[in-house]
Amino acid sequence: MDLDSVFVPLADLAGASVDQIKLISCLLIAFPLGSVFVRIPASQPALKHLFNIAITLFYFFPVLKVYGVFFQLLASVLATYAVAKYDRSSRMPWLVFAIVMGHLTINHIIRAIRQTSYETMDVTGPQMVLTMKLTTFAWNVWDGRRPAEDLDKWQSTKRVVQFPTLLEFLGYAFYFPGILVGPYLEFHDYMELITERLYDNVPVKDNVSRKLPKGRKRVAYGKMVLGLAFLGTYVVVASKHNFTVALQPWFKEQPLWKRIVLFQLYSPSERVKYYAVWTLTEGASILTGFGFTGFNAKGKSTWTGAANVIPLEIEFPSNFKGILDSWNMKTNIWLRECVYKRVTPKGKKPGFKSMMITSMTSAFWHGIYPGYYLTFMLGGFITAVARLARANFRPFFLPKEGQPVSMKKRLYDLTGTIFSLFVLNYAATPFILLTIEDSMEAWRTLGYYGHIVIGGGLVFFYAGGAKFLRGLQRKKGLLPPPKKPTVVAPVAKSTSGSDSSGPSTPVAERDFVLPPSFDKVVPPQK
Repeated sequence: MDLDSVFVPLADLAGASVDQIKLISCLLIAFPLGSVFVRIPASQPALKHLFNIAITLFYFFPVLKVYGVFFQLLASVLATYAVAKYDRSSRMPWLVFAIVMGHLTINHIIRAIRQTSYETMDVTGPQMVLTMKLTTFAWNVWDGRRPAEDLDKWQSTKRVVQFPTLLEFLGYAFYFPGILVGPYLEFHDYMELITERLYDNVPVKDNVSRKLPKGRKRVAYGKMVLGLAFLGTYVVVASKHNFTVALQPWFKEQPLWKRIVLFQLYSPSERVKYYAVWTLTEGASILTGFGFTGFNAKGKSTWTGAANVIPLEIEFPSNFKGILDSWNMKTNIWLRECVYKRVTPKGKKPGFKSMMITSMTSAFWHGIYPGYYLTFMLGGFITAVARLARANFRPFFLPKEGQPVSMKKRLYDLTGTIFSLFVLNYAATPFILLTIEDSMEAWRTLGYYGHIVIGGGLVFFYAGGAKFLRGLQRKKGLLPPPKKPTVVAPVAKSTSGSDSSGPSTPVAERDFVLPPSFDKVVPPQK
């Protein structure tokens, strides 16, 4: 039976492309398959690896019918396995990085030349996820060959000491819930999932053979319902109300204030498609047992380890940093652990150079369309203004210790939310429209309000505003005490037996998709 006979009528009914219907179908099929996966005994790990490989083959061959895509991914997987196994030098992770990132960049270029629609399934989507997995694996293997005292907490936890068999590695590379759109996971976490060591501290009743904690289905199917709601919103709303409205003649005829306000109403519809696929794949991953993070205060199991996005934090942010922390979260981890910290010389603190290399890697990973880079460049200035505004304005609105939150603090937070969303929607426009021509026309239609807000903020802070506000804080006794020098303490040995000596990953090192904040490069006068 040709499965297209099922997908074509569904595509016509939904008004979507056949490839889009196939992709969503794969994400939904993963839910019942996840329940099958967890029923394979931990004592039969080979069966679990084979199950992952078989489902991935089912996706790419009879369903998606993208045979070349699978073989391209397989080539990157086998090349990574061979290089990581036989090259024991310190250049190994960089060689793997060059191979898989180079392969991805070539396919990005081919896609741009062919002007392939984003409604069409091609290799770049799954390859972006696989690039994160393979490069992370290479660094994990290298960390397993290094002295434990040279590693930080993350590196010690994720290191690969025993090189995997080819079957284990193929099972990891083709872990079926995340093969198409993520989430990516480290090899260490994959093996913890396969062997069920992830649940070693979960109490097990005498009459229950599996260690899998309760609550998994509740969370997973909740994610499925939420993902389908996002998907329905995208189908009904986003096809007509999206960023392209800024290019339409009727929109340009409206007063400027109305254009700006209307644009904000259309903007969430551009994000719901990401919410939909990431939430669905998160739910499917949870059904396989991945993402377990312990128990909450009420004793219920929590499953946040597979999350790649937190929609509420993006749609109702308290500040711009909250948006960055909650969007494409797994990519931020990858950039931090596999680029930012790796390009920093041993014994030195990461600086501007490390941040620039990391940000350029993020840009190339996304693709080569000019719109990505317009968003990317503006982001560095947005982050600067957001940081300066928070440091210079926020102390005036904070309640004193022991006092309840005041109305002025609530108004400050509301203002921060509105400004953050207005600036986010403006800055993200080129990321969606892709071309310079369309991006500049949209910005022109919006009166360049984002540039005016960000540019005006920079002029204010650098023309003496930061110095004035700091002086005012000092007079009112609101200036925070100077930061103490950071003392790197060794990390205690892990209870799982892995030696986790070395500095831990700083919490502040989280946002790596955008370039360095401008105020970090040229700080204003204080």
